[in-house]
Amino acid sequence: MQYLSSLLAVLAAYLIGSMSFAVIVSRSMGLNDPRSYGSGNPGATNVLRSGHRGAAALTLAFDMLKGYVPVLLALIYGPRFGLGETSVAFVGLAAFVGHLWPVFFGFRGGKGVATAMGVLLALNPWLGAATLLTWVIVAVFFRYSSLAAIVAALFAPFYQLLIWGMAPALLSISAMSLLLLWRHQPNMSKLFAGTESRIGAKPATVGGAAVKHPVNQHTASPHAHPHAAARSRGHKKGNR
Repeated sequence: MQYLSSLLAVLAAYLIGSMSFAVIVSRSMGLNDPRSYGSGNPGATNVLRSGHRGAAALTLAFDMLKGYVPVLLALIYGPRFGLGETSVAFVGLAAFVGHLWPVFFGFRGGKGVATAMGVLLALNPWLGAATLLTWVIVAVFFRYSSLAAIVAALFAPFYQLLIWGMAPALLSISAMSLLLLWRHQPNMSKLFAGTESRIGAKPATVGGAAVKHPVNQHTASPHAHPHAAARSRGHKKGNR
């Protein structure tokens, strides 16, 4: 019975995590699908690039709640069904995995930063607060959401290990951190190349459609290369 209860709790957490609120909120507000512009990531940071702060705030809140609520429910009601600390930790991991690979949205999910933060806040409010503060400090100083997520993901398991020790939650926290780093590999490459978008940056648009990669203004504009523009005018005159 205990194993069945744990399995059902983990499955329920995964299904809750599979609710992609970036897409749900955007559709309900008549906005474009966040998977179609900017980074293509269905998360609050990319929704913010639409210019609708309210949609981004709602996405952030719901993405955190879908990590927080399953863990909180498991902590409150789990003991009567035989759920221990290990089962609760896996409930949090399941909600996080649901965000990454949502069954309701073709297994095309986000990177899980907000959901992981919700899980941490439920498992250990002090650990969640320390990790959130780490994210905020990096984001404020450098204005890169991806860099803040990477640093926070690196620090979270070390906070747990150094302050609270080898608790059952450490395994789930470490797994979430590794998955977060893996999902941010493209962002790491952009950070090193200096092409990563800053927080609040809007995607470039062409004819009303969003472009996932910024246009190189130095090559796209004839004004950036006056000699090239002059040669182009001369070529046109010669063809008349």
